[in-house]
Amino acid sequence: MPQLLVTRPQPQADDWVQRLAALGVEAAALPLLAIAPAREPAAVRQAWHGLAQQAMVMFVSPNAVAHFMALAPPDAAWPGGTLAAGTGPGTRQALLQAGVPDTQVVTPPDAPAQFDAEALWQVLADRVDWAGRSALIVRGENGRDWLAQALQQRGAQVQFVEAYRRVAPTLGPAGQALLDGALAQPTSHLWLLSSSEAVAHLAHLAPGADWSLSQALASHERIADTARRHGFGRVAIAAPTALAVAGALRAWPKVT
Repeated sequence: MPQLLVTRPQPQADDWVQRLAALGVEAAALPLLAIAPAREPAAVRQAWHGLAQQAMVMFVSPNAVAHFMALAPPDAAWPGGTLAAGTGPGTRQALLQAGVPDTQVVTPPDAPAQFDAEALWQVLADRVDWAGRSALIVRGENGRDWLAQALQQRGAQVQFVEAYRRVAPTLGPAGQALLDGALAQPTSHLWLLSSSEAVAHLAHLAPGADWSLSQALASHERIADTARRHGFGRVAIAAPTALAVAGALRAWPKVT
């Protein structure tokens, strides 16, 4: 099997490497995104004070959970009438670890076709009468507005708060060695891609590189399309769970 390069930001990348190792997968962390604090932490603190008025708070990633929770007021508790939503199992685990009651955490089923806003909406759409209700989306700078538009079409008022920033990574010696090795022996490596923005950073980390023999597993078709446009010669889709990735990697010679 090729060596898997986990491109999620830290500390998620190391966590994925450990979980994959437990499944017998050789993986290494090569983050293509770095996470920085929000430019205006006061906005996050203000959002905390209005949390009980929200019907739902949707977190776009585990990083959104971590940075939002880090700015909670002392002794703050998650309000009983507010749902906490996310698009995948990583965000669900982060919410539970942060102390949100399991009965208030809403994510797609464990095995949907995709872990994305559309899959989340299938669970949320009829759970609440959204007319006149308020919802908050916790994210980094910018992001998709699909869920916000779906909520607004049902009559909800939607706000956004930036809890963190996504920035380009700076590779240390170990990371640069991994990148150089992947470029020198592309068929011996498999990139695990979970962000279109992360793929774009490869153009700056390896300007002029030939990616035509490089191969990748992407967590969503949008990310796969970005990888193909970047020049990756072979791209397949795998759900963003360690078990699904391990299975896709073992079947890699047969993936089309």
